[in-house]
Amino acid sequence: MTRLFAGTPFDRPPHCDVCDELEENCTCPPPPPEAPFRIAPDKQTARLAIEKRKRGKTVTVIRDLPAVGNDLPSLLATLKSKCGAGGSLHDEHIEIQGNQLEAVRAELQKIGYKVKG
Repeated sequence: MTRLFAGTPFDRPPHCDVCDELEENCTCPPPPPEAPFRIAPDKQTARLAIEKRKRGKTVTVIRDLPAVGNDLPSLLATLKSKCGAGGSLHDEHIEIQGNQLEAVRAELQKIGYKVKG
């Protein structure tokens, strides 16, 4: 019976790209993890707005910051702690409880974002 990949590179066991040893015998350190792609804050503009919710609740909404290229959960945590309020992440916008417009604007500008609204 002939094997499908007999005599091809897929027939041989895998080797390390650095030391050319078998992968199971390789002692090379693992490669460092790649840093995630990030967009610089000074190249982005955040749009701020105050919205009313059910039962008269007010929230401050931060829009136009893409999820790819930003660490939105970390930014949310920073803003929540700075404002002393709760908040959440919905799709690609951040909501902070209450009318926190000035505190959010000041913190985003301190980080380096351009702010409109």
